[in-house]
Amino acid sequence: MRVELAGRRWQAPLALVIVTHNGPITDEQRMWVALLGAPPGAMLHGLSAAGYDGLRGLTPNGLSIVIPGASRNPRRSQLELPDDWGVRLRWSTELSSLDVNDMAVPPRTRMPRSILDAASERVPERRSRVIVLAAIQQRCTQPAALWEALTRRGRCRNRRLIVESILDADGGIESLPEREFVLQVRRLRLPEPSRQRVLQRRDGRYYLDNEWPDWGIRVEIHGIPHSEVRNWDSDLLRQNDITIEGGGLLVFSSYAIRWLGHKVEKQLMAMFRSRGWR
Repeated sequence: MRVELAGRRWQAPLALVIVTHNGPITDEQRMWVALLGAPPGAMLHGLSAAGYDGLRGLTPNGLSIVIPGASRNPRRSQLELPDDWGVRLRWSTELSSLDVNDMAVPPRTRMPRSILDAASERVPERRSRVIVLAAIQQRCTQPAALWEALTRRGRCRNRRLIVESILDADGGIESLPEREFVLQVRRLRLPEPSRQRVLQRRDGRYYLDNEWPDWGIRVEIHGIPHSEVRNWDSDLLRQNDITIEGGGLLVFSSYAIRWLGHKVEKQLMAMFRSRGWR
């Protein structure tokens, strides 16, 4: 081994980890170097782990590794790797055996915990929501499993938005965006709509009808998309711009009602003005 290293036929990115060739190290090899060189118990988490368990369409920002807090040793450096490897270390004292897949190769957290970790990173709120909804939509996990993992997760960033997203996917938050929509209508001093009962479609999507028969206007609020979620809110808003000129239907996501209220109000007012309301 020493002869191979001295002859530069092998390389040692870390003191105790050897790569048995002298060429460029692949992404997968970098992953194993990081896992083998990290303190005991290190494993993939976040989107790095979720990708191995089947989540598609969401690219991780670097390699995410979580290490049990008990393995932390302040007397020595924990892991020294080149910055361009993009390895990010996290420490956690909240890693339950229920959140770790001991049989997985490479070692990683289970899907519910991986999704929660990814959604609680320093990412835009829209991406945090997309991560949760995409995992459920792709049937990589279930809302109940995310709830259970969240009870073990402790405090985390974006927790309120994560909770809302799980509820949206589970169809249990339909009354919240409806109440917010009522307030938006009243802020604009528009006529009160007639409201139909909450319905559940076969695809699991909830929607709420708000109708102004005298003006030929109807608004539906969808809890979860039936197709790709990454650009869903923007697609609905663009669709509404077209609809304002023609038909009388506006469709908003529950996310837009809660977080993009200024755009919702602008489109709603434009729809009424296009129908002659002053």
